Amino acid sequence: MAKSPIQNELDPKEGFWVYQKRVISIVSIIIFLIVMIALFWFVGRPMIKFISEPSKYREWVDSNGFVGKLAFVGMMALQIIVAIIPGEPLEIAAGYTFGIWEGTFLCLVGAVIGSAIVFLFVRYLGMKAVEAFFPKEKIESLKFLHNTKKLNLTVFILFFIPGTPKDIMTYFIGLTNMKLSTWLLITSTARIPSIITSTIGGDALGLENYNFAIWVFAITTIVSIAGLIIYRKISVDNPKKKDEES
Repeated sequence: MAKSPIQNELDPKEGFWVYQKRVISIVSIIIFLIVMIALFWFVGRPMIKFISEPSKYREWVDSNGFVGKLAFVGMMALQIIVAIIPGEPLEIAAGYTFGIWEGTFLCLVGAVIGSAIVFLFVRYLGMKAVEAFFPKEKIESLKFLHNTKKLNLTVFILFFIPGTPKDIMTYFIGLTNMKLSTWLLITSTARIPSIITSTIGGDALGLENYNFAIWVFAITTIVSIAGLIIYRKISVDNPKKKDEES
């Protein structure tokens, strides 16, 4: 006797593999969360404390040469992966320690590595990976995730503007149909303005040009506030507007 379509869907073998995949996904997310918390507590906090004394950090980098630069790239990548670690202190420390151009380059290398890891992680596990950190309603309210025609341009603009929550947005990109190569191109170019403003300020601090550093950070703060406002306008749906339209 032939099986019905419903019976085929409920094939015990197929059900077993679906169940196994779900278990693997859940376990992977739990392990990732534990690793994230551990990295933040045992690595992230000491790391921020370490670079909060830029003169000592520069001495350490100078004494370790190329290894010191690799260590910084690793710290920058970790900051992208563990999004709750603030990136601004690292970028300022990069400008202070390496100068504007080398500091910007090292920040970008670390950001690209971290962004690729997050993208591949989310692409592999899907929505469940992001729901572990953000409510589903919040994810669904992001307009740029649904606008496939203008996705690349919108993401580039959001990452180009200083002040937007780039590290958090990195977790959402893997949910889209964007290619990894396209994503890496966008993140490696669009981050430049926000990173370079920080490295310029850090470089000014390193040269003891404090007045210029204050002006840089003041202007960056103003631009960042404007960036957050633009981010909300571009990317987040307005629930009240939706209710009025419906």
